[in-house]
Amino acid sequence: MRSENEIMSLILNVAKTDNRIRVVFLNGSRANPNAKKDILQDYDIVYVVRAIESFLSDHNWIDIFGERLILQIPEEMILGNEEKDNEAAKSVAFPYLMLFEDGNRIDLTLLPIEELENEFELDSLSVLLMDKDNLFPDFPTSSDLDYLIRKPTEKEFLDCCNEFWWVSAYVAKGLWRGQILYAKDMLEYPVRAMFMKMIEWHIGTKTNFLVSFGKSGKNIEENIHPLLWNRILATYPNAEPENIWNSLFLMLEIFRELATKISNQLQFNYNFKEDEKITQYLKGIMTLSNMERNK
Repeated sequence: MRSENEIMSLILNVAKTDNRIRVVFLNGSRANPNAKKDILQDYDIVYVVRAIESFLSDHNWIDIFGERLILQIPEEMILGNEEKDNEAAKSVAFPYLMLFEDGNRIDLTLLPIEELENEFELDSLSVLLMDKDNLFPDFPTSSDLDYLIRKPTEKEFLDCCNEFWWVSAYVAKGLWRGQILYAKDMLEYPVRAMFMKMIEWHIGTKTNFLVSFGKSGKNIEENIHPLLWNRILATYPNAEPENIWNSLFLMLEIFRELATKISNQLQFNYNFKEDEKITQYLKGIMTLSNMERNK
């Protein structure tokens, strides 16, 4: 595997020798002073360029970065871009996602230099690597400020609670009908999204909203008690109906505990009636489901 010095030298040498590339930023975890370093971190690079069309007319120019295992060009994919059929919806930035044979990965984004004048917002996790025209004379120090857990409003808190209890009923419906894939899908997407949001706010209240939750909650473990961490892990079930039920009710239990703490700490209301009524409803559906299976 090429070293960090080798990859960074390559990225900068390409920029130095190409007059169209005017600015180079490093973003992401490698720009985060608080992130743990490892060999599998991506290199999130932005080239601010002139004449972006000249790059896009022939993608072979990226071969200079090395032999690839796989390449993805999101802007040229159909899946995920259905809403970009019209020109107005298309992104001005153009990313190349490259995984190389030596295990390194570079996510390289081209940004037209004209965009610096169009309400350009700099990501707080940015390191200025090159600035040929001195466009950023007072470049700020990289920090994870943009990614810190944000304190919710009471409306956001109540909406999260309402959505959590509402979509929990979908899991029960799927289990009663024997629709395991549907039940799993509901548990792992709409229910878990609200579950994770409450965990995020719990960590925020514990840390005065000065830490990052991390993508997919990757910073959870280091910011909560080990017992809570193990309970959260136990909410990920296999496809057995009994285990899905157990996971659902464990999620209800944890959600209730954290929501109650947060409501007290932030002096928010918590709808205990909504909680109690849906919990009883779910228990009733579980009883019916078990009776059907035991016939």
